[in-house]
Amino acid sequence: MTSQTSGSPTSQIVRFAGDSGDGIQLQGAQFTHASALSGHDLATFPDFPAEIRAPAGTRFGVSAFQIQFGSNRVTTPGDAPDVLVAFNPAALVVNLPRLPKGALIIADASAFTEQRLRRADLDANPMEDGSLADYRVCAIDIAQLTLEAVKPFGLGTKDSQRCKNFWALGLVLWMFDQPREPTVAWIRARFRANQALLDANLAALNAGHAYGETAELGRELTQRHVPEAPLKAIEYRTITGAEALALGIVAAGELADTEVMFCSYPITPASSLLHHLVGLEDAGVTTYQAEDEIAAVCSAIGASYAGKFGITSSSGPGIALKTEALGLAVATELPLLVVNSQRAGPSTGMPTKTEQSDLYQAVYGRNADSPIPVIAARSPGDCFEVAIEASRIALRHMTPVILLTDGYIANASELWPLPDIDAFAPIPTNRPGPADTPESRPVYARDPATEARLWLAPGDSAYLYRVGGIEKDFYTGDISYEAANHQRMTDMRARKLARVADFIPDQTVELGDEMGLAVVAWGSTYGAVYQAVRLAREEGIAVAHIHLRHINPLPSNLGELLGRYDTVLVPELNTGQLATVLRDRLLINCVQINQVSGQPFAVSTLLNHLRAHATVRLQEVRHG
Repeated sequence: MTSQTSGSPTSQIVRFAGDSGDGIQLQGAQFTHASALSGHDLATFPDFPAEIRAPAGTRFGVSAFQIQFGSNRVTTPGDAPDVLVAFNPAALVVNLPRLPKGALIIADASAFTEQRLRRADLDANPMEDGSLADYRVCAIDIAQLTLEAVKPFGLGTKDSQRCKNFWALGLVLWMFDQPREPTVAWIRARFRANQALLDANLAALNAGHAYGETAELGRELTQRHVPEAPLKAIEYRTITGAEALALGIVAAGELADTEVMFCSYPITPASSLLHHLVGLEDAGVTTYQAEDEIAAVCSAIGASYAGKFGITSSSGPGIALKTEALGLAVATELPLLVVNSQRAGPSTGMPTKTEQSDLYQAVYGRNADSPIPVIAARSPGDCFEVAIEASRIALRHMTPVILLTDGYIANASELWPLPDIDAFAPIPTNRPGPADTPESRPVYARDPATEARLWLAPGDSAYLYRVGGIEKDFYTGDISYEAANHQRMTDMRARKLARVADFIPDQTVELGDEMGLAVVAWGSTYGAVYQAVRLAREEGIAVAHIHLRHINPLPSNLGELLGRYDTVLVPELNTGQLATVLRDRLLINCVQINQVSGQPFAVSTLLNHLRAHATVRLQEVRHG
């Protein structure tokens, strides 16, 4: 098995790139399905601009989709593509720095016209000026070959050109010996109402595949068979983070025997969660698109007050607008799940690019002492379990919970083993039991194990109570301005957060031993950190990977665990926010590894950091 940083016969990395209107994301998604059905493990990375339709042929309008698939364990979309499929000059030059020497470039030769070169800010044609000498280049007139393939179906030039993504997909499917049947089925379902488009796209797909079989392009374009991954004998499917979150929310409602009310306002990249939950009323989920972010979170709090489990979602700017209402949820002691799909900021920032820069906001970002549990997903498939866990915390402790994901996790996909829902424990709620009365169990008599009060819905004549944002009496819920009471309520809110740690598992080591270097990470850095640590250990470096799911509160044993290591490295897609939390809560002296490029970490970047710190450590030992 070879490194995932460069690809191998057991692991290949393919990147599709073109204009936003070239169907790049669709092309990548169809190749992903084919790879999964071929028995490969995989990870993907959709990388697209914020503009809905940027000027054609420009560099800032390039859309890309990268996938790594193979027979080994795949946890990242790969650092450096083995194959780049470029539909125009801009797509080529933007992605060229990612390619290792010897990589294969499949380019649409017809797109390299003087006009297209000017749009890409190029003074010379890279296909002719020698700048591609270090790569294997296969220039194919994809546009013209597509026009010839679809000519019998009477489409106009514009519609005909839109079929070129399927032509190129057919070629790449042939190259990696992947099945066409999944894509054929998708085309038949998608275009069933338009026979001409259906026939044309099928013809383009088949023509691209046939071109690979018959063109005889020698070493530039050869067929490569990638072995199947040794997957367990259970069912798998490809899943994005947004899909897994939606399924996890549905599962949480089932486990709690509680209807879910999802209230949201569209914002990139969080909107896809709303899209996946719409239409799931039969599964006990009601969705509501509010007029703004504040209305969305307040509606979700109202749903929890009324007896449903309120859930809302957004990205960093929208979470900022929801902040006052999060304090209301803390004050009213109502269960609420808040999903933050982080993106590069501040403000609008780079809305389609990924980042981990909302951790401060989640842990510290409210007025007064109003602590909220914070939990983070590490991968697309992990979103399912994390949604259940976050819901469990919210319902068990009667508190809002923030679930952190990000743009990479939300849009990327991986192979996900279908879970056994019966293996998940039911989620208990704090609804009153048949024997409970206001005398035996008052509304604000909190469970000492969880600090949770009763969860009551309007209409229960026995349990009439006062609730609101103004400080309430610790025992009765009546409005109170007494100094001692406010101290008691503030202490209770702190204890409620602390009690969460009593129910979460001890932190374990993901990979490695309890000695040498410890890499402590959270969220979507999981895949890159795991592979970097694996490769470093193969080189003999004493290093371990510790990945946090629970960030506020931290696992109770984390401080003791990290104390066993010589050095703690904290890689983050921000300027050091988890490192600050670890110093704040555990007095850990962390070495920061930070990146804020809007892109995930490369495995090679992290591996170089591990080598550097291992070298320093060895020198210290020699001179000790």
